[in-house]
Amino acid sequence: MPASKTPSTSQKSSAAVASTTTKQTQQQVTGTTNAIQTLFKAYNETTSSRLKLVDAFLVFLMLSGISQFLYCILVTNFPFNAFLAGFGSNVGQFVLTASLRAQVNPENRTVFKDVSPERAFADFVLGSIVLHFFVYNFLG
Repeated sequence: MPASKTPSTSQKSSAAVASTTTKQTQQQVTGTTNAIQTLFKAYNETTSSRLKLVDAFLVFLMLSGISQFLYCILVTNFPFNAFLAGFGSNVGQFVLTASLRAQVNPENRTVFKDVSPERAFADFVLGSIVLHFFVYNFLG
């Protein structure tokens, strides 16, 4: 006699749990996607092009530092002082640029009321020159 082909109660309940879990996962992904889209839309609408340029430079510095670190780990760190100088230069430039962004942002005008955008940029340039002078001397 052949066995019955109807699904048992446990098989039905496990299928219902799997279906519910799949729906919850899809809702979470949709919610995350909507949040990212809302954030991106608000960023594009409210951020000035000057700050977007600074943000793009910050992303470049971050990616450059990550690639240097991965190269050091995965390939070699033979001239270790060169790695330290390059990575230190990236981190230092990132900090200086983040400081510039904070000072130039119009929303922070009350915090930096004594600092004009031109003064902030001059401080950024002078700090960058001093930073790269030390990096160059560190290379030997």
